[in-house]
Amino acid sequence: MVAMGEMATFIPVSGAFTAYASRFIDKSLGFAMGWIYWFSWAITFALELTATGLIIQYWVPDIEIGIFIGIFFVFITALNFMPVSIYGEVEFWFASIKVVTVVGFILFGICINAGAGEKGYIGFKYWNNPGAFNPYLTDASSILANNLPLAKFVGFWAVLIQAGFSYQGTELVGIAAGETENPRKNVPKAIKQTFWRILLFFVLTILMIGILIPSDDPNLLNDTTDANSSPFVVAANLAGVSVLPDIINGVLFTVVLSAANSNVYSGSRILVGLANEGSAPKFLTSVNRWGVPYNAVAFTAAFGLLGFLNESSSGGEVFNWFVNISGVAGFISWTCIGLSHIAFMRACEAQGIVRSTLPYIAPFQPWFTWYGVGFNILIILTQGFTSFVPWDTSSFFTAYISLILFVVLYVGHKLWTRCPYVSSLEADLLSGRKELEEWVPEAKPTTLWGKVCAWLG
Repeated sequence: MVAMGEMATFIPVSGAFTAYASRFIDKSLGFAMGWIYWFSWAITFALELTATGLIIQYWVPDIEIGIFIGIFFVFITALNFMPVSIYGEVEFWFASIKVVTVVGFILFGICINAGAGEKGYIGFKYWNNPGAFNPYLTDASSILANNLPLAKFVGFWAVLIQAGFSYQGTELVGIAAGETENPRKNVPKAIKQTFWRILLFFVLTILMIGILIPSDDPNLLNDTTDANSSPFVVAANLAGVSVLPDIINGVLFTVVLSAANSNVYSGSRILVGLANEGSAPKFLTSVNRWGVPYNAVAFTAAFGLLGFLNESSSGGEVFNWFVNISGVAGFISWTCIGLSHIAFMRACEAQGIVRSTLPYIAPFQPWFTWYGVGFNILIILTQGFTSFVPWDTSSFFTAYISLILFVVLYVGHKLWTRCPYVSSLEADLLSGRKELEEWVPEAKPTTLWGKVCAWLG
């Protein structure tokens, strides 16, 4: 996020990811990155439409999920054809509901943990029994059967893609930079707030879930695909609060609609960025009277129809495919953002632009970005290890189809265009720089405490 923020405030362009990779590293990388990122959001749209159906089935289990997929496909698609201001207004109210709910759930969790529920005082007893980390692949034939610490670490590593999938979307501020009012002020502000939002909406919420629900609770381990398996609902049921699961389920419904809305918006803007870079057909840049790229919206939204695959008997397997494809594609995009930032810093140095004069400075560089690139690559390459022991062809393609597609796109574009790599001296650091003449570098804090305060907003 901070790596992208430094580039997005200096060169705020629509569909920024593709443009940065193409400008600073290689047009083939921008091509492959843009299309894999778009693919991720198009697939996620189908995933979120499926989730809306599963959530509503909590109340009306006998109705076909395809009905709800169709209804919300039309609703979200129509919403994205409207002015961006309407999209922003809808997201504001959806976000407000999420904020109130998360804060309420954290307060609820504190009260229940302190003894307000049917279980009495809980504390951290579930971290000892059955344990905070579960061993994985410990059957008799496994080499992990007699190595419990390693089996627990393997269990942790096996869920990184699912965890990473939940964080995808934080980078949307970079996509919207080209349509943001005063991006030099508002983009850094949004970047700095990301830390606190992750702490509140992810870390504290997961902490509450972890202390309220034992990991071997049968409701977490069953084979149902409705919202009864949601840890929020499970926590409320364990506490004996009968009405809360319905409220939580209703809020989850708005959360999923918000995510689906963002999927179409971000996917369409990535297509616009690709088209502007010459990596997608130019008709995708056509806009209506409100400035909405309607062709890009329609093309992205069409992939939501893949949600109807869940009408088959193997709907749960299709759902898992979607999660893995989107999750790995997100890690690939984050890796490319990091590589683009490294190349950006080198280009600034080569062309005499001092980083301390930039509108926003990413902290702890270049080590911070190298750290992110290294771990993203490690996770991408190792996240499908379970498909190798024993070998499972279906699981292998589920885990690595996004990586395979990315390599095919990159190599294919490179062989077709023979485009050269971009040197630091030739990297384009001028096009798209808004307010270039009016912008005057701000004075930056020089003390360590001042730098920490500035970074935290």
